[in-house]
Parts: sequence; structure tokens; C-alpha cells
Amino acid sequence: MSHEVTYNQDKQRYEIYVDGTLAGLTQAREDGDVIVFPHTVVFDEFEGQGLASRLVAGALDDVRTRGKKIVAECPYVARFVEKHPEYADLLV
Repeated sequence: MSHEVTYNQDKQRYEIYVDGTLAGLTQAREDGDVIVFPHTVVFDEFEGQGLASRLVAGALDDVRTRGKKIVAECPYVARFVEKHPEYADLLV
């Protein structure tokens, strides 16, 4: 089973694909050098596979590569950053 996290700029979201099928997304509204994460979802048929964690990690890795900061409005993203302090430097 292959996983891929991509940034969909047109829809302002990061998406995770499992074997080419969209499995979930995290909204990512850009505001200058800050990306606001208001909501994350993994579709029902893909729950329980750790995809939300892979999705958020992939999104935050991309944010870091792009030299941006984040606002974690989404409770899942906020908890993820709390549990993974290596991403805390991305918070505004």
C-alpha cells in the first residue's frame, strides 16, 4: 500500500492518497508567510491506518521546506504538534 501527501494549491489543502485514491485532507489557507490549518479529515473507509498522522506530518514537512509558519486551528493539528515538539518551531 503506497501513501502520498500532496499540496493542492487550487483547493488550499494537503491531500493524502492511498494507492492513488484520495483518503483524506487537511485544509491549509495561506495568508502570506502563514498557513492556517482549520480542519483535517480522513474518510471513513481509511480510518484506523494512521493516515491523519502521516498527512499532517507530510503537510508540516512541506510547510517547513517552504519557509512558512502555521496556525493550528484544527484540534488534530494542534495535538499533533504538542505530541511532536520537533514541529513546535512552525507555530506562529
